Amino acid sequence: MRRSKEIYRCETGFFCVTAVHFLLKILEIAIAFSDKQCYNYRRIHNMCARTGGRGYNMKAYTNVTVFDHPLITHKLSILRDANTGSKQFRELVCEIGMLMGYEVMRDLPMEDVEIDTPITRATVKMISGKKLALVPILRAGLGMLDGVLSLVPSAKIGHIGLYRDHDTLEPKEYFCKLPEDIAHRQVILLDPMLATGGSACAAVDFIKARGCSQIKFVSILAAPEGVERLAKTHPDVQIYTGGVDEKLNEKGYIVPGLGDAGDRLFGTL
Repeated sequence: MRRSKEIYRCETGFFCVTAVHFLLKILEIAIAFSDKQCYNYRRIHNMCARTGGRGYNMKAYTNVTVFDHPLITHKLSILRDANTGSKQFRELVCEIGMLMGYEVMRDLPMEDVEIDTPITRATVKMISGKKLALVPILRAGLGMLDGVLSLVPSAKIGHIGLYRDHDTLEPKEYFCKLPEDIAHRQVILLDPMLATGGSACAAVDFIKARGCSQIKFVSILAAPEGVERLAKTHPDVQIYTGGVDEKLNEKGYIVPGLGDAGDRLFGTL
């Protein structure tokens, strides 16, 4: 009996120590995820590894975040496949937009609000501060819109129409319609591809010209040339992307890339 009690005490002590170690590990993970550097998903050094060391000093830009979430990476890989049809391509772009939007809006300000639950009165957290505006760059940006909008259905929506001149590779504007109170909103620009950076820079210029100062740019895939151009031209704009590929080719397409996102979205290949 005495031996049994000793064994019991030993086993109890072992499980207590194990439980403490487990709780400490959970606390350590929670602290890590609350840290801004962890939130930014290993930020720039991952981007440098993916650009193949071609002379683009991405570490110089602290306003760039490259997501490495397995779901985003997996879905992006399917997007790259030339055998992926327009229906599945549209669905994946929408899903990736939602996944990215979830993280892009992680730093939205919160405020205490009193409500009545079915049990009692309680103080809860709700989003406060500036309202949101989602602005897709036509036409490919429309593919990301519904995914992000599903997270914030009350956000206002603007549209910026740009196309790229095939000779100069520079953007040409054909449409721009933004909410009247855009200057008082936080804007999330949406475009699946950040290639040369010309369209992204032009879109940011349009929004800034209307008095808006809080802008985030979200793309599914980027080239180092486009990231560098946008980050250098607009260092106050936070840039988010699901991956940075090797380079641009002579036609301004991302390599290896996924082709023309607009044509694949709308079946106009």
